[in-house]
Amino acid sequence: MSGGHGDFFGDVEMTDQSSLPNCRATGIGSTPHKDVAAAVEFVLETFPEVPFWPQLPRRTFLENMYVQFAEHLPGVQLDFEAERIFVQLDEAWPELAEQFYAAFLAEDVELFATGMEYAAGLYTFLERGPLTGAWAVKGHVTGPISFGLQVTDQHRRPSWYDEMMRDVIVKNVLRQAQWQESRLRTLCPRTITSIDEPFLSAFGSAYTSISREEVIGALEEVFSGLSGLKATHCCANTDWSLLLETSVDIILFDAWEYAEYLALYPDELRRFLARGGMLGWGIVPSSGEAAENATPEGVWNALERALTLFERKGFDRRELLPRSFITPSCGTGPATIPVAEQVMRLTQELSARVREEYGLL
Repeated sequence: MSGGHGDFFGDVEMTDQSSLPNCRATGIGSTPHKDVAAAVEFVLETFPEVPFWPQLPRRTFLENMYVQFAEHLPGVQLDFEAERIFVQLDEAWPELAEQFYAAFLAEDVELFATGMEYAAGLYTFLERGPLTGAWAVKGHVTGPISFGLQVTDQHRRPSWYDEMMRDVIVKNVLRQAQWQESRLRTLCPRTITSIDEPFLSAFGSAYTSISREEVIGALEEVFSGLSGLKATHCCANTDWSLLLETSVDIILFDAWEYAEYLALYPDELRRFLARGGMLGWGIVPSSGEAAENATPEGVWNALERALTLFERKGFDRRELLPRSFITPSCGTGPATIPVAEQVMRLTQELSARVREEYGLL
């Protein structure tokens, strides 16, 4: 193992080890359950140290990752038959936008509460009350870039390209995240709020026209309003230097498929880690044949390979692992319930094995 850059972690030994994740396990967000109580109970049993509330997209279209956080947006239209969400940007929209801004400027996060019918898992999760023994509690909100690129106007033009709508989207994500953080803090003092950005993978492609400054500015506006730990999840490849440049605390990435791509940014990653940044290794495949056929030895070997890639860039796994989480590669919503539960159990089992192997608290 290489220790050539170990000194950039100079504060690790002096840090209270209980404040580090130490490869604790958690999940990304979605599960395939329709039974809300069963989903919440499974998450709490499987991830007792860093539980997350389960998004349940198969329960109702209202729990689609875009619909779920669109409740308070001006002009949003839902087509339940086609399962389509879009924004009606017409002559009536400016007045609706004024009402939105009035609510935003009131600085009352309760005005942006996610409705129970949109997030049954969250409400059932909150009903459990304080979580004894939890190191942190994790929530998630769909990020502004993914929302703006995937939710179009009535003409199927991405809503991100309307300047005012883009601003509304960012401010809605901010208030939704703040409200959720405030609720989750009633369960555990340490919160993790993940701003999920799967479509950051489109950044720099010929199919989108979005600048680096726009992405960083939008994410920073959201991050600046949160007081707990801030995470971002991208389940594909992206320009990782972009995320590493923000004030995000935790980068949750698909290490099963894309570990080598994050390792291509060693200098940016060193700076991120040196300021206290953490990594979520999405090393357990969450869908498809890979998930169906995943084994304890297979995911252990996959993590070993991923860590070796980072060691070749000068990182020391014994310095990386205390600042790491173990997660599935993405949400398990697309899988069957048996496969999803197997994926989540494997994640917890891998976490326990890594922590024992490396003496992590």
